[in-house]
Amino acid sequence: MPIRVLLVDDEPLLRMAFTMVLDAQTDMEPVGEAGDGAEAVRLAHEVRPDVVPMDVRMPGTDGIEATERIVAESPEPKVLILTTFDLDEYAFAGLRAGASGFLLKNALPQELLAAIRCVAAGDAVVAPRITRLLLENFAHQLPSGTVRGEDDRLGRITVREREVLTEVGRGLSNSEIAVLLHLAEATVNTHLNRILVKPELRDRAQAVVFAYETRLVRPA
Repeated sequence: MPIRVLLVDDEPLLRMAFTMVLDAQTDMEPVGEAGDGAEAVRLAHEVRPDVVPMDVRMPGTDGIEATERIVAESPEPKVLILTTFDLDEYAFAGLRAGASGFLLKNALPQELLAAIRCVAAGDAVVAPRITRLLLENFAHQLPSGTVRGEDDRLGRITVREREVLTEVGRGLSNSEIAVLLHLAEATVNTHLNRILVKPELRDRAQAVVFAYETRLVRPA
């Protein structure tokens, strides 16, 4: 089945360009376009896309609120934030809202296609280290009352899984975590899969955010 894509951007020419790129792919199908966040939420409910490339700076309902509403309604659509700068407050807010990653708006067409395929497969687009840098820059916006141990989701994971989650939050790859914790990489993969399931996290990007929100990892 082709990947169903809902394009969200307030610039019609950009939407047209994206649609042309998608139409040329045999494994993708553009199923709708939205020029603002409110329309994106409505269309996401109607057409049930797999991936939603989402602009964040839009009049009215912006991409952050739209992402929150789409993710809250269904776990199926994966939102891909489109932003101007990689270390951008909007990118940080998008990840916290439930996006599976972000991409620069000036990315090459093949980068956009690769990102769509990546999130459709259930992976996060943003490299863990970039997510960590975002959180280092904007972690002061996390709720001040959130301290380690308060989130009951932490109680669902084992001590070893918590160790793995901490290193994921610090930006280490699975192979680096394996070396650090003296585990096989396959074992790290298994722990990470369980970490995502137990606290009901969508992907690795959300795991990094979760590690910071619960103060397993603290900003430098």
